[in-house]
Amino acid sequence: MVADALDALPDEFAALMDNVVVLVEDDHPDDLLGLYEGIPHTDRLDYGDMALPDRIIFYRLALCRFVDDVDQLAEEIHVTLVHEVAHHFGIEDDRLHELGWD
Repeated sequence: MVADALDALPDEFAALMDNVVVLVEDDHPDDLLGLYEGIPHTDRLDYGDMALPDRIIFYRLALCRFVDDVDQLAEEIHVTLVHEVAHHFGIEDDRLHELGWD
């Protein structure tokens, strides 16, 4: 389902994603649905060729607990992906909230 959500990203965004890996893990101690770890595009002035990849992590069990059915799960994976990709591009939570992506 995560692969399907990635495939559904607009080509313009997917082409701009640089040095990022998408992972699925079981759970996060804080019950997060997803997490972005890395250096956002807006902060990459010193970003060298040898930098480790950024990470977008989906937390499978938290996502499953958050929804009632498979259709809701697919939608929440999409929302979580958009949220974490936005962080990859340097968009903060306040702005995402303004845009309705929280």
